[in-house]
Amino acid sequence: MGKRKQIKDGDVDMGGVDPQVADDSSDEEDIDMVNVDFEWFDPQPAVDFHGLKNLLRQLFDTDAQIFDLSALTDLILAQPLLGSTVKVDGNESDPYAFLTVLNLQEHSDKPVIKDLTTYLSKKASSTPSLAPLAQLLSQSPTPPIGLILTERLINMPSEIVPPMYTMLQEEIAWALADKEPYNFSHYLVLSKTYEEVESKLDAEESRPQKKKKKAAAEQGERFFFHPEDEVLQRHAACFGSAEYTHKADEGLSDSKRAFQDMGIRTAASLILLEPGTLESAIKDMVEYLKPPV
Repeated sequence: MGKRKQIKDGDVDMGGVDPQVADDSSDEEDIDMVNVDFEWFDPQPAVDFHGLKNLLRQLFDTDAQIFDLSALTDLILAQPLLGSTVKVDGNESDPYAFLTVLNLQEHSDKPVIKDLTTYLSKKASSTPSLAPLAQLLSQSPTPPIGLILTERLINMPSEIVPPMYTMLQEEIAWALADKEPYNFSHYLVLSKTYEEVESKLDAEESRPQKKKKKAAAEQGERFFFHPEDEVLQRHAACFGSAEYTHKADEGLSDSKRAFQDMGIRTAASLILLEPGTLESAIKDMVEYLKPPV
């Protein structure tokens, strides 16, 4: 049976606000309240494979086809005492979120990690702001970089994230005390950004009220899928976004506009952290994601 994580007082605060689900058939002010109890667990090989694989596919977006996600999921599940999943229906249910770290040096002989390292190196080399990361990944052997992978369902509250990072930091300390290979030279967070683009549907309609949206889209401003990434970037040695290798179909930006009027175009996000900055980054993350009183 999977071990339920112990959340210490103050680790997570939902501010008394439950996740909300809007009723499309009602007025904007008519909100249905849904009570949800979140539970943190160690990754469980017996029950989490399909849920984690689906979250990895979501994380890698259009480039998911490049990687053997089954092998990557197995690798994550092979270290069940490192990392967390978040569930709402007990241990036997699928994870709604996860966070883990993989040692790129320790697993450098595994094909999926070779593919990942090559992929990350190419993205870093093509992005000027990621030059320090490109230099690290060009070394042979690969330095002991801890690749942090984390993803969650789109309607999960961001307040669940700081506890996962806090527990990961504790688990790495315990693993080091047991002389396990988690003494990282750097941490590399793989995530996503997006920019708003003019909806193809709106362009076909050519409605005057869409002009402001088009102007905003043309500015190319990038936004975070995960708000905690904004905090991590403040502490980063370097960071940047890179276009996906596999371009999305034209209609995909419209398919991703469920929660806004504009279409969106996603990109890979890479954030490189030095080990000494992780603790302060997590502390800032807790404060940043604390709900308003």
